[in-house]
Amino acid sequence: MDKETESRVQLWKENVTEPDLKAELDELISSGDEEALNDAFYRDLAFGTAGLRGTLGVGTNRMNVYVVAQATQGVADYLNAHYENPSIALARDSRLKGEDFQRVAAGVLAANGIHVYVYPRIEPVPTLSFAVRYLHTSAGIVLTASHNPAQYNGYKVYNDNGGQIANEAADEISASIEKTPVFGGAKMMDFDEGLEKGLIEWTPEEVLDAFIEAVKKVSVPGFKAPEGYKVVYTPLNGTGMECVTRILKEIGVNDVEVVPEQKDPDGNFPTCKYPNPEFREALQLALDLADKVKPNLVVATDPDADRMGTAIPHNGEYVLLSGNEMGVLLMDWLIKMAEQRGEDPKAKVAVSTIVSSVMPDALARDHGFEMRRVLTGFKYIGDQIDQLKDEGEEDRFLMGFEESYGYLVGTHARDKDAIVAVEMCVEMAAYYAERGMDLYEAMEELYKKYGYYLNGTVNAQFPGEAGAKRMAEIMTGLREKPLTEIAGYKVVGMTDFATGPEMPRVSGLQKEAPQHLPAANVIEYRLEDDNKVIFRPSGTEPKVKAYLFAKGATRADAEAIRAKLDEASKKILA
Repeated sequence: MDKETESRVQLWKENVTEPDLKAELDELISSGDEEALNDAFYRDLAFGTAGLRGTLGVGTNRMNVYVVAQATQGVADYLNAHYENPSIALARDSRLKGEDFQRVAAGVLAANGIHVYVYPRIEPVPTLSFAVRYLHTSAGIVLTASHNPAQYNGYKVYNDNGGQIANEAADEISASIEKTPVFGGAKMMDFDEGLEKGLIEWTPEEVLDAFIEAVKKVSVPGFKAPEGYKVVYTPLNGTGMECVTRILKEIGVNDVEVVPEQKDPDGNFPTCKYPNPEFREALQLALDLADKVKPNLVVATDPDADRMGTAIPHNGEYVLLSGNEMGVLLMDWLIKMAEQRGEDPKAKVAVSTIVSSVMPDALARDHGFEMRRVLTGFKYIGDQIDQLKDEGEEDRFLMGFEESYGYLVGTHARDKDAIVAVEMCVEMAAYYAERGMDLYEAMEELYKKYGYYLNGTVNAQFPGEAGAKRMAEIMTGLREKPLTEIAGYKVVGMTDFATGPEMPRVSGLQKEAPQHLPAANVIEYRLEDDNKVIFRPSGTEPKVKAYLFAKGATRADAEAIRAKLDEASKKILA
């Protein structure tokens, strides 16, 4: 450890009063494990546009009540500098320490004179985005680590439109955090005192009711679930149970079997180490239940219910659709529904990210709607909705999606929403069932029509201080010494998104002037035969991702290309 890290350890040793954190620190020091101690203290947990995310525990590089209080003081400083009589909406998911963090955050905000609305129980992320808009608050905070393992928690900040904060706001908050001592720097008020003084208020039930109504409004007009339509659902011990079962009941799906072991909130996630609905292991208990009850569809939401995964009964087995496949299916179905209602497809705008499937471009060229590409992060999709709203054309928004199982239909939120995604998925599955097709078969029809666009990711982990340096070296090397080929495929073009290039757009009316993307640490290599690889460091985890894009005339062709890109990318990131 260097001297700065040693001084941090000493500062915490002298000031930590929380019993569990004090015991953990004493154990770290007495164990002599200098590497573990260094990892907990060698840096401050970085605050960015995604807020904070890290493992729970003692130290400046961990999620704990002291780091949460320090961060919240930074948020409070920002709000008081930019708003007169600021207010904020606050929520949490089912993760460990979430309630403690919520009470501390609310107390700091109240001590700074900021009115706080707190959801009285765990609720999904999209309900927080909705609450910001419904209550007209200055900002929002949700305590969540999304689909990460149980040892993680996080802290996400939303702007007054209900979208995640922009870079400029994050930088200003981060600067304020840096000036705030982790001990004694944050103004504090007891949570119960804040309630008594009226500075902290429980979010009214009408807000959640209004959220459910807003989700119901995007239901396909006239939809009625077929008699006996059955769904198996798992909230993966997270927040989705209340809202998912309510919306399914609203659209007439009354036969819902919930996985009993994953029904109740539990931040330990005892049934799966990684509560991510894109992985079959996380859905295994739901699949076991499905074998018994034979549903029409299996759906899962992650712990904060902003991502949805599915399993499709097909030829006696359960097939999992990828996030890209579900996004493509929904986009194609929604534009068909719009066309059936007599709406002009050219007026519609769909939004996805630069790392998501390029197959929607083919759909856009065929149907005529506009397809926009933004940086990774749903806040950028939300920004496009805000632009449409400012132009008085909010109804042009068709949908937005990310490859990481996040979808938004409707404009009630500015973040991905697994509640509306479940609603739309059930209605779409019922639509195809009436035509004798399951969703896997519907996706195959699209592949046969447009080509097999298959995607993959390579995740190279770089933990600790040395890992952070290696990540920087990799990205610098890809810029300064550009690759000329990947997996034997010639590089035909390269985009360094650090330069803020023009936003990709396909088809549609394109009435607005071209937009430019914010600068980002992302590099795209376009390869011959419509293949490509994109390299991007994670903003919340110590890893560099390679996003693989393979196109083939058949599934076998595309899978073979993807396998080559996978092997080559692993070598590049070694």
